[in-house]
Amino acid sequence: MAPYAWIDESDPDQGADAMARTRTAGTVSVPRRPARPDRSISVWLTAVAIALGVFQLIALPLGLLPRDAAWGWTLVPLTLLTTPFWSLIHEAVHGTLTGERGLNDRCGRVLAVLYGSPFVLLKAGHLLHHRYSRTRERAEIYDPATTTWGRAALGYYPRLFGGLYLLEVAALLLALLPAAAVRELGRRLDAPDTVAGPIFARVGQPGVLRRFRTDAAAIVILYAAALLAYGSHCWMLLAALGGRAVVISWSDNAYHYGTDLDAPRDALNLRLPRPLDALALNFHLHGVHHRHPGLRWYELPDAFRDGGGNYDLGWFTAAGRQIRGPVAAK
Repeated sequence: MAPYAWIDESDPDQGADAMARTRTAGTVSVPRRPARPDRSISVWLTAVAIALGVFQLIALPLGLLPRDAAWGWTLVPLTLLTTPFWSLIHEAVHGTLTGERGLNDRCGRVLAVLYGSPFVLLKAGHLLHHRYSRTRERAEIYDPATTTWGRAALGYYPRLFGGLYLLEVAALLLALLPAAAVRELGRRLDAPDTVAGPIFARVGQPGVLRRFRTDAAAIVILYAAALLAYGSHCWMLLAALGGRAVVISWSDNAYHYGTDLDAPRDALNLRLPRPLDALALNFHLHGVHHRHPGLRWYELPDAFRDGGGNYDLGWFTAAGRQIRGPVAAK
């Protein structure tokens, strides 16, 4: 049974289009707000993000580090900008980054290559997250009838400290497999407590796998060239990627940790200091996003205020409490 009327169970891409087109959440229609004059800001932010990615991987190692290794410190703010960088990919996943589908997907693919994982994989995974959040996808939950806290922790903590991003990068290996093998892997991995099976089944579709392979090849070539360009300073790039892995993995489930199960449309709205909420492109209003996934990032604050404007927790409190570890299912 599809929990959302606007999602086609067989096609996550159509689900994204429907979200952007109908602007609905469940059975509650969300009126499309008038486009703001600053709608093009997303395109400009995408251009800035691409420029910073090119700086990190090409300009910095070739033009600046040979002059002074102190330029390597610029990787610190770039790593701290991981959240807004992912937020732009997230907009593209939902079809709301630009007003035109083709441009939206092209921008998403370029950003995802710089991120290090193919866009079709990130898109399928995130849309399935909306479909199965707190049902099949509930990262911290374990069943005490079948396992122990300690065994659950063996998988939980590596995922929290960077493992999620590393899995997204490791998925590049799927490009080496025939489509039938990817789909068979999806069938074997299909289980009630994971979305890996549906993700692999989606990636294994011929047209999707073709795009996956193209982007995977671009990622391998780009990052191999970057590592060569960094030369003896390659540890700097690896450290920056490690920081990205931690930021992505730590943030991913902070909006859902400890929340009610079997409630895909529920998520936390987390409080951030005013300068940081804009920097995160309002990603902290995750509860609003789950209820109204077709809203653009700059429309979320108005929807939040219309819904009462109540925060569930502070962002840092919500992120920090994940260190408590796995939670037993009740």
